[in-house]
Amino acid sequence: MSVLTHKTIQLPFRLAAISILLTLVFLLRPLTAQDITVQLPEQARITAEQAVQLAVANNPDIKRALLSIENADEQVRIAWSEVLPTVSSSATYTRNIEIPVNFVPAQVFDPNAPAGELIPLQFGTDNNWQGGVTVSQNIFRGEAIVGISSSSLFKSAQEESLRNVAQQVITAARKGFHAVLIAKEQLRLQKAVIDRLRSNLRENRARLREGLIEEYDVLRLEVQLANEEPQLKDAELGVQEAYRSLNEIMGLPVDTPLEAVGSLSSFNLLRNGDSQNENESLYRLTAATPLPDLERQEVIDMMRNQRGDLRVLDVQNDLKDREILAIKSRFLPTISADYNLQWTAAQPGTPRPFENSVRFQTLVLNVSLPLFTGFERRANLNIAQIEKRDIEVQTWASEKTAMNEYETTSDRLTNLRETADSRQFAVEEAKRGLEIALRRYENGVGSQLEVTEAELQVREAELNYASLVADYLNTKADFDLALGLVPMIDETDYEF
Repeated sequence: MSVLTHKTIQLPFRLAAISILLTLVFLLRPLTAQDITVQLPEQARITAEQAVQLAVANNPDIKRALLSIENADEQVRIAWSEVLPTVSSSATYTRNIEIPVNFVPAQVFDPNAPAGELIPLQFGTDNNWQGGVTVSQNIFRGEAIVGISSSSLFKSAQEESLRNVAQQVITAARKGFHAVLIAKEQLRLQKAVIDRLRSNLRENRARLREGLIEEYDVLRLEVQLANEEPQLKDAELGVQEAYRSLNEIMGLPVDTPLEAVGSLSSFNLLRNGDSQNENESLYRLTAATPLPDLERQEVIDMMRNQRGDLRVLDVQNDLKDREILAIKSRFLPTISADYNLQWTAAQPGTPRPFENSVRFQTLVLNVSLPLFTGFERRANLNIAQIEKRDIEVQTWASEKTAMNEYETTSDRLTNLRETADSRQFAVEEAKRGLEIALRRYENGVGSQLEVTEAELQVREAELNYASLVADYLNTKADFDLALGLVPMIDETDYEF
């Protein structure tokens, strides 16, 4: 298992102010959304890679995972305290306002005194002082010794949990960014439809005034426009909702104004983008983990080494082994030693601390061996062994789930790439069909219905291609997560 160490995040300059400011704000004190001031980059434009970096820097799930690691560090310190000596000191002063009186047989002082007669006798002084130092040391306590190594494993489990959370957050940020792009595409296409309808409506009204067409043709367009305009509002709300969800993933206030950089309609699945393309960030994320050609066992080995959830289960299995060992150590004796160094003093009259004090020392060796404590120890051992088998079952089930995710996403990626050409061809043909329908209508040999149907086919084809691209990008994000090869995992705040 690799160990996480902190390093400086490498953010693009334009978004560095956001990341640093938000990180400091969240770490220094708990705040509400109204307390956060964000200095946005120029034009608030953000790429897919920047969205991932902001999510890793500010997502609350990652912050909680980091706090769990800090908690694990303190658990390690607690474990060491069980084998380190305990040193304590104490001091006591007693002032006898009236010296205590005890009764003793009178015959002690007067042999001729009657039998059974008691006389009062004062014992003690006005001032009594006592103080010293005690040192206790566990010489052998099996559970404490095992606890030291177990605490280190517990920290490793929290570190692997951080890796798992980071993989989940990066994947969520990618898919959230894709959701914004598909919502923007739907809005763009809906606006284009309405713009075309309004343009056609203006032209047909002019033709109606000239007597070139019938009133029914204009009425049909007016009805179609009235049906499409509410969908424009729905598309606008869809974009706003997608941005709010993305801001939530990135740990930003949900009303933070941003502009996602990218276009699904111009994304080409079958080639890499050039450095000037607005989809370059998407291309880099997609190409960061190419589709590997692996045998089944190689896939399983890669998942075990890279997937955060499987690595967490592996550490938890080791941790359960240590717990079983710790419970077995309860059947062994416990040996400890206590050393006492004490001073005592007594004096009459005015208090004078520890004047004429007397020192004494003791060394005590303690050996404890529980012979019978009911069935608790044996039951605890059985419970731990059952829990270990449960972790093994979880690991087996998780590996099956991971393999299913890998095969499903791999097959889907192949299918989407194979259908990309036909989707692009459909867009080109639909646009060509619209041009033909417009020319036919302008020449008087076509109808408005043909134009309307051609426009709907263009919108449907463009939306189908954009949806295919979004599906491909989301499936690629799920594929990367299935293998554990999540991009940018080594470029974040944390080195895994």
